[in-house]
Amino acid sequence: MQCTKLHELADFGQSIWLDNISRSMIESGKLRNWIERGLRGLTSNPSIFNQAISHSREYDRMIADLRAAGKSTFEIYDELTIRDIRDAADLFTPVYQASDGLDGYVSLEINPELADDTAASIQEGKRLFAKVGRPNLMIKVPATDAGFPVVSELLASGINVNVTLIFSRQQYRRTVQAYFEGVRKFTSLHSGTSRNRIRSVASVFVSRVDTAADKMIANRLADIQDETQRRSLAQLTGQAAQANCRLILEAWRELFSDASAIRHMAVQRVLWGSTSTKNPDYSDIKYVSELIACPTVNTVPEKTLLAFLDHGTVAPALRQDVRQAEDILHALHAHGISVDRICDQLLIDGVEAFQKAFGQLLAAIETKARQLCSSS
Repeated sequence: MQCTKLHELADFGQSIWLDNISRSMIESGKLRNWIERGLRGLTSNPSIFNQAISHSREYDRMIADLRAAGKSTFEIYDELTIRDIRDAADLFTPVYQASDGLDGYVSLEINPELADDTAASIQEGKRLFAKVGRPNLMIKVPATDAGFPVVSELLASGINVNVTLIFSRQQYRRTVQAYFEGVRKFTSLHSGTSRNRIRSVASVFVSRVDTAADKMIANRLADIQDETQRRSLAQLTGQAAQANCRLILEAWRELFSDASAIRHMAVQRVLWGSTSTKNPDYSDIKYVSELIACPTVNTVPEKTLLAFLDHGTVAPALRQDVRQAEDILHALHAHGISVDRICDQLLIDGVEAFQKAFGQLLAAIETKARQLCSSS
């Protein structure tokens, strides 16, 4: 087997997961090929499934059959996504086994319409984990006030959790607290069972922070006449996200440094998400190259993955002094740009975006089901 940069990153201590899924990717052998090239996991979300199902015909036959069998729109969605997730999990089983449960996971998000309902989300997370029936499944739960108790309860039930839509350091710290609480509860409920078998990642969204901060920088620059001030502010363009990630990684080191707290407990890794480059002026692999750190995960779209294989370099990143990262955020704040406030808004926007994508997906399935059944 040819060694690729994905294998090099794994040897360094960072796992690369793919942020995409589709029926054709599974059936064509494309996903299997990516695994052979060093891919170590996969994430999905409502937007990804919306793109896969709404904009292709590869699910049409199953949609028609399920509707003919009397299934509702949500039940059709459920069957389609669970089939893809289950089949992908089977392909990643060798990775899961060879890594002793470190990698080889496939993530499935709880119905985003339940985001504000803790009890319903817990029930749905348990239902999904049982229905998929694969040990290398991770249930995705948003890092919100309503979501943190879901994280703890699912972990306490022995369910792997991908805590998603993390933007701020405050969210990240609460995520780790929920992780500790869930694993400790699992231990009390299942004495004699190793806590090490429960796995979790904390998904920190990256590029959207720069997109929001850069827009505010551009607006401020339009109002500044002093050239020295303009240069000072302009130099902060494209730096907010990396600085935020550096401080979150430092929080990870702090929170997981207590050996007594994590004894016999798998360490929850930070996962970098939303790592495609949005600004064409930046490198197309900016949020891969700048975030190489051990032990982390980076989940990337296929286009970004191909770009990194083509011209990326495996080299440690996020090595700047913590004080430098803090100085960047302080400098932005001095210009009226609060990264914490940006993160708060991005969380709200992220939850709403997934809910919107989920609604669009259900509407597309319903339209397809009607058209397919009327033409048969």
